[in-house]
Amino acid sequence: MNRKSAPKNRTGTSGKPPASKPRGPDTKRGPSLDSLRQEIDRLDQELVKHMNRRAQVAARIGQLKHDQGLEVWSAAREDQVLAKALGSSQGPLPEETLRIIFRELMSGSRALQRSIRVACLGPKYSYSHLASVAKFGEAVEHVPLGSIAAVFEEVNRRTVQFGLVPLENSTDGRIADTLEMFTKLPNVKIRAEVRLRIHHCLLGRCEWSQVRRVYSKSQALSQCRDWLGKNVPQAVKVEVVSTAAAAELARVEEFAAAVASRAAATACKLDILAENIEDQHYNVTRFAVISEHPGERTGRDKTTLMIRLPNQVGSLSKVISPFEKLGVNMTWIESFPIPSGSSESDPSYLFFIDVEGHFDDEPVKKALESARKRCERLDILGSYPKSLCVES
Repeated sequence: MNRKSAPKNRTGTSGKPPASKPRGPDTKRGPSLDSLRQEIDRLDQELVKHMNRRAQVAARIGQLKHDQGLEVWSAAREDQVLAKALGSSQGPLPEETLRIIFRELMSGSRALQRSIRVACLGPKYSYSHLASVAKFGEAVEHVPLGSIAAVFEEVNRRTVQFGLVPLENSTDGRIADTLEMFTKLPNVKIRAEVRLRIHHCLLGRCEWSQVRRVYSKSQALSQCRDWLGKNVPQAVKVEVVSTAAAAELARVEEFAAAVASRAAATACKLDILAENIEDQHYNVTRFAVISEHPGERTGRDKTTLMIRLPNQVGSLSKVISPFEKLGVNMTWIESFPIPSGSSESDPSYLFFIDVEGHFDDEPVKKALESARKRCERLDILGSYPKSLCVES
């Protein structure tokens, strides 16, 4: 008799599921945290090696400059280096981050060649100090002084190689103290410019509603006048020598606040009660880097002039007409009255004028030759590269 075979269990003759095959690596999974950290470590080592190699080359350049009697710092060259570096970037780092990295890399390399002292309107963390750092980096000796006049005098005495002074603000206009010093020391030249976007903050250690005094420099209070009137109407506005000094007062006084920078808040350990309180969003201060020596021609320059005119009908139009005829664009003009002789009722006027181009450019040179014949005095305060705006 034939027996039918019993049906096999679906799991196999033993009734147990078949053993699973070993799984290979999951190709869909990304790199691990450890592997990414190892990659960061490798890249950091490469970065350090290349930065030190760059510094060695910069030191050799510094030696060649010394042998040829050239200055270590060149605003035009550093601007060119920054432009090339930023232009080659494809992200994801923001331009401002790269700018700061290269600024400090160049600053540290410069320090290997020669120590540089830069005088500025202080104290530390004032906007003048921040502008000085933006231009020269941290690896120079920033010398904070109590007045614009003191900055000019230190440059004139050669105790510092450079000075940095505010020239104009987009909200408040000219800085009269700076223009006055150019009338006294016209041999001090503008070597470069820094255009710093100013962001004011309200700093303090108390609640917003408890603020009874707001300290700051007169220009900063003026630039925030509407905001302060609407938001802290109960507070008395008190002018002090700098925004950094205002922050220090807010640190030690009860129910006091300061209009100052974010950097000042960090330095003085103050709370930021409100930020970006400037009345005009586009609030830019232009600073002049001053020194004994003029800068080199770059092909993208501007020139600042100081022209003395008699108080006569048509004297200004006569002196500026050569620039128009020769196609030289004027970008800034400020008048500044000065006493003439013993009679203050009949003053002469100084005009501070910016024109596009270097004083050695042929159209500018011809315009200057013609203008000299039509004024009492013409001083070239400097030709220097145009600058982009940087954040404070």
